[in-house]
Amino acid sequence: MAVKLPKITGPRISEVRLEDLTEDPSPDFRRGETYDGVRYSRAAADGLELSGTDFAECEFQGASFNETQLRGAGFRDCVLSELYAPVFRAARSTWRDVQLNNPRLGSAELYESGWQSVRVDGGKLDFLNLRGAKLTDVLITDCIINELDLGSAAGTRVALENCTIGTLDLTGARLKDFDIRGTDFRTISGLGSLAGVVIDDYQLSLLAPLLAAHLGMRVV
Repeated sequence: MAVKLPKITGPRISEVRLEDLTEDPSPDFRRGETYDGVRYSRAAADGLELSGTDFAECEFQGASFNETQLRGAGFRDCVLSELYAPVFRAARSTWRDVQLNNPRLGSAELYESGWQSVRVDGGKLDFLNLRGAKLTDVLITDCIINELDLGSAAGTRVALENCTIGTLDLTGARLKDFDIRGTDFRTISGLGSLAGVVIDDYQLSLLAPLLAAHLGMRVV
């Protein structure tokens, strides 16, 4: 009798449409302000205190946010292309209907953040800290991530396609329809939190020795 496999539901990503934006060639960002309907080209916000700042329907082209404090900031209906920051501080921030194109981030501190309908396309991140984050409808494609920390995170309809991940930490994560088929990873921790993860046959062969050790099995 054939076993009926549960249906896999992919991320539901809303297309970001930005029209009639105002150009701001020399922005003066301030903490707690709201910026709506603006296009920024090569904006530099390095080292600024922007906690609680909100960006709605904005486009960033080549923005630099190194050591910028974005704790509790919000991004809604935004496109950020070639975002650059050796240190990106955005803990407890909110991202909704956002597209990130080719980001270059060193340490990305996004723990306890909320992502809904977010797409990351391309780029390289040395350390992506999403510990305790809530991720719903997230698609990451063609991205290199040296270390991805999803410890204690909640992820629903998340897909990583054609990505390369060095270390993947799922310790304590609560996942559903978390699809990593076709993504390469070197090491994975938190094997007890693999429920809800979708993998392919090749990945299963790589995980088999780790799963056996985790369960106390001996293969002879």
